[in-house]
Amino acid sequence: MSWEEFWVILACCGATMLACRVVPLFLLKGRELPESVVRALNLIPPAAFAALVANDILNPGMFAAGIWPAAAVFVAAACVVVVAVKTKSLLWSAVGGVVSYALLLAI
Repeated sequence: MSWEEFWVILACCGATMLACRVVPLFLLKGRELPESVVRALNLIPPAAFAALVANDILNPGMFAAGIWPAAAVFVAAACVVVVAVKTKSLLWSAVGGVVSYALLLAI
């Protein structure tokens, strides 16, 4: 790749980032979004977090080491859900998940 091609690609990436990140801020500045759009946008963070967690919990070789190491992950995840519902605290959810996973693997 020549330097000219590199600079063209870099400029295109910069223009795309500018168009996708900055222009919507200027266009929506001072405007109220419809309630349906706000509800849809509020679903993005939980969906992204769920995708990240599912990527770590579910993998193709999860049963290669046996059924218990794979099941321990799901039991620890269930413990995290229970702690999260009870305490509504991210810190206690993380601590509960780590402790439950460590105890389950120690068995």
